[in-house]
Amino acid sequence: MAEPIVRPAADADMPGLRAVADHFGLLGLWPERPDLVDAERAFGEVFVGEVDGAIVGFGGTLRRGTVTHLGDLFVLPDHQSSRVGRTILSRLLPGGTPKVTFASNDKRALALYVRNGMRPRCPLFYLKRRPLAGRPVRRDSGQAAPGEGDVHAAAAMDAHVSGGDRTSTLTWYAALPGVTLHVSGSGYAFVRTAGDKVVIGPAGGATPQDCADIVLEAANAHPDAGLVHVAVPGTHPLLALLLDAGWHIGDMDTLLTSGDFMRLDCYAPHPDLG
Repeated sequence: MAEPIVRPAADADMPGLRAVADHFGLLGLWPERPDLVDAERAFGEVFVGEVDGAIVGFGGTLRRGTVTHLGDLFVLPDHQSSRVGRTILSRLLPGGTPKVTFASNDKRALALYVRNGMRPRCPLFYLKRRPLAGRPVRRDSGQAAPGEGDVHAAAAMDAHVSGGDRTSTLTWYAALPGVTLHVSGSGYAFVRTAGDKVVIGPAGGATPQDCADIVLEAANAHPDAGLVHVAVPGTHPLLALLLDAGWHIGDMDTLLTSGDFMRLDCYAPHPDLG
């Protein structure tokens, strides 16, 4: 077997890259293009690992201010423990700058992230809610049609709780089909509807209660959705509120950062965009 080659992703690599993504079911919340990989290429970096002319792994980041969010690092099973993932990570994450990722329970990946300077902060719970039979739809003037929300106001609040500005990324996301934006004086929540699925995030507020209120407002605006998804840090008081309201835990990651630059009690990240 040839030595792996790690390099920036090119247009010609996209079919092979997406085959790796499909192997791990990474794009389930992205029913059509543009998708997460497109966002990473536009607002961060994407590297691929190639062996014998075939793409066997890839990694992608998104930037917000000085913070680098590692969104993807996946290597096909036959090529794991072959330095592909470690080499991709070394190319994606600059030294001495803030970084964050959501890690699965793969012990090798966790060790790799810790050696790269990140530390576990808390669990990140992926919660789901099924339709609310008989609930009235709650309408609010903060809910906007696609492209009409005050993205800049939301981006300013987001930068405060997420650790850095990403106005360009959020403007791109707000323009996608099915995206609406809830904004109040002290909270914001992006919401995307795709078929019978609703994804809430990123969302945040000036206080934990402000964040909880805007997430609940966004969820209550979609009582008939087949599934509503939201990612909640384990330190957030919203977690207990949602579980008491009948939401259930679909999955769990570990949130790792290189420093205390995120307000984890005031922030509900997007499951993929951070």
